[in-house]
Amino acid sequence: MSLVRMTKWRTLLLATVSFNFSFLIWFSFAPFTGPMAAEFGLSLAEIGILASANIWLAPFGRILTGWLSDKYGAPVVFAIVLGYVGVFSIVSAFAQSYALFFVVRLIVATAGITFVIGIQHVSEWFEEERLGTAEGVYAGIGNAGAAAGALLLPRIFGANWSGPLFETNWRAAFFYTGVVSILLAVVYYAIGEAASSEERRQATADNASLKQWIYTATRYGTVVLALGYVMSFGLELSMNGWLATYYREGFGTSNLVLASTFAATFSLAAGLLRPFGGYISDVLARRERDILPFFEGRYREQWTFVSLALIVVTMIGMTLAGLSGVLLLAVGAGFLVGAACAFAEGAIFAQVPAMFPNSSGTVSGVVGGIGTVGGIAFPLVYSSTLMPNLHLGYALVALVVMVPIVAINAWVYRPHLARRANVDGFFDRSGDGQPATDD
Repeated sequence: MSLVRMTKWRTLLLATVSFNFSFLIWFSFAPFTGPMAAEFGLSLAEIGILASANIWLAPFGRILTGWLSDKYGAPVVFAIVLGYVGVFSIVSAFAQSYALFFVVRLIVATAGITFVIGIQHVSEWFEEERLGTAEGVYAGIGNAGAAAGALLLPRIFGANWSGPLFETNWRAAFFYTGVVSILLAVVYYAIGEAASSEERRQATADNASLKQWIYTATRYGTVVLALGYVMSFGLELSMNGWLATYYREGFGTSNLVLASTFAATFSLAAGLLRPFGGYISDVLARRERDILPFFEGRYREQWTFVSLALIVVTMIGMTLAGLSGVLLLAVGAGFLVGAACAFAEGAIFAQVPAMFPNSSGTVSGVVGGIGTVGGIAFPLVYSSTLMPNLHLGYALVALVVMVPIVAINAWVYRPHLARRANVDGFFDRSGDGQPATDD
C-alpha cells in the first residue's frame, strides 16, 4: 500500500518529475564536453563518439524495462533504475582515467530507459480518449530535462567552481545529480502505485509473457511506430548530445554557457511542445476529423504522418541555415526541428497505448528502444571527418534515412492495413497464426 493515496494526476506528476530528472542526468555531460575534452585530451570526433555512446545501452534497456514494467509494475522498476544510475553517476565524478569514466557513463546513460517505464505507468491510470494528452505532458515535460540541464548545470557548476569535495565543475555536477537520483528512487518506490485498479494491473501482467512479447513486437503497427521514433526521438537524442558542440565548433562560439543556451532552445521545443502532439492526436480521434483524405478514417495516423514529414523538411532547413553562416538563423532552425520532433513523438505515443492497451509497456519498450538507435547513429554522421563541414549531416540524414521511413509509414497507414496493424504482422497475420481477413 502506498504512503500517499495516488490518483491519475498524482501519478502523472510523480512520473513526469522523475523522468524530467532522468533526462537531466542522462545528458548532464553535454554542457561540459569542452572541459572534459581538455582534461582527457579528446578530439572532436571522440566527442561525437561520447555523444553516441550515451545511447548505446538504451535500445536493449528500454525493450527490457518496458516488458518488466508490464510484469512487475512501474514503481519497482523505476526505483531500481534511478537508484543504480545515481550510484554510478557518483562513481563517475571520481574517475581519473578516461577508460573508467567512459564505461561508468555508459551505465549512467541508461537513465534514458526510464521513459518507457513512465509511459507504461501513465497508461495504467488514464482513459483511452485522454492518453495522447497525458503521455504528451509526461514525455514533453520529462524530455525538457535535457534543456534544464543545458541551462542550469553550467550556471550552477560554472567554470570557476570551487566547492565541497571537488574543484572541477563537471565532477561536482555528476556527484550531486547522482545524490538526487538516489533520493528520487526512494520516493518513487515509497508512494508509487502500479495501476488505477487491481483488475487493470492483473490484465497487463497476464499479457507479459515471452510469446506475447514476440507477437506484439512484430505487428506492423509496432514496427512502423518504432521506425518513426528513430527519426523523431532518435533525432532528439542526437541533437541533445551534439548541438552545444555544433554551435561552438561550427560557428566559433567559444563561450560554453552561450553555446549550451543555444542548444537548450532545441531541447525546450522538443520537450515542451510534445503535449501538443499528443493533444492534436486526441482531438482528431475524438472529432473523427480527416486532415489527409487518402488515409480516411485513420485520424491518429494522419497526424503522425504529417509530423514525420515536417521533420524531413526542417532537417533540410537546418543544413541550409548552417550553410548561411548566420548563427541565430541556425538556432532558429534548430528550434523548428525540435518542434517537429515534439509533434511526431507526441503523435506516436498517443497511438501506442491506444493501439495496444494491455501491452503498453511492451510496445513502448520496443518503440522507445529501437527509436534510440537514431541517437547512436546520427552523431557519428554529424561529426564524421568525411563530411566537408559540420552543416551537411542534417540534410544527409533526412534524405537517406528519414524519407524511406516516412514512405514505410505511409504504406501501413492505408486504411485497410492500418485498422489491423495491431493484429497483422511480419511472422503471422493474426494471433492464431492464420491469415486474417479484412473487417
